[in-house]
Amino acid sequence: MTKTEKVTYVIEKLESLYPETPVPLDHHNSYTLLIAVLLSAQCTDERVNKTTPALFSLADNPYDMAKLSLEQIADIIRPCGLTPMKSKGIYNLSRILIDKYNGEVPEDMEALESLPAVGHKTASVVMSQAFGVPAFPVDTHIHRLMYRWGFSNGKNVVQTERDAKRLFPKEKWNSLHLQIIFYGREYCPARGWDLRKDEITKTIGRKSVIKEWEKANGPI
Repeated sequence: MTKTEKVTYVIEKLESLYPETPVPLDHHNSYTLLIAVLLSAQCTDERVNKTTPALFSLADNPYDMAKLSLEQIADIIRPCGLTPMKSKGIYNLSRILIDKYNGEVPEDMEALESLPAVGHKTASVVMSQAFGVPAFPVDTHIHRLMYRWGFSNGKNVVQTERDAKRLFPKEKWNSLHLQIIFYGREYCPARGWDLRKDEITKTIGRKSVIKEWEKANGPI
């Protein structure tokens, strides 16, 4: 297969497996999505979804969040880890949204990235899923699969994002990044990976990756 054929194969395979792409983090507006994505750093979506109801019942907008103390926020979000950084980020970005953006989450990548505790990936998710602006947030699943599929060199997530945006049609970015995450979790995890069940990697994957798996597990 040429690289173009491989890209087409991946798109069609993922479309057939995941025709719907619900955002895995529970939220009901752009602000709660921003907070949920911030909390998901080095934490599972499942744990975030178990944690945010208590937080959002008290504050699902920056005005109410800014009324809480850092200690209150920290006590609620502690299960998500990185508590000091995340609690300060949530409180301080809420103050900035009030003071600078009339309590609204800005529909602007640069403005989002300037907020406390909001990195490029978090900003990209919000732009993509809250505002429908084409973006390609790269998490560990996407980084791993792009390497295994031979679409990126695996050097860093910045390069992986560049390669994904270069290879995949822009109109597909918002759904594709979620489809790849879903596929990675179900068929191509970092641990307990069974190549025999991973049709995409088995079909188009990097030869060195396939050989390494076969060396440890036997022929496909």
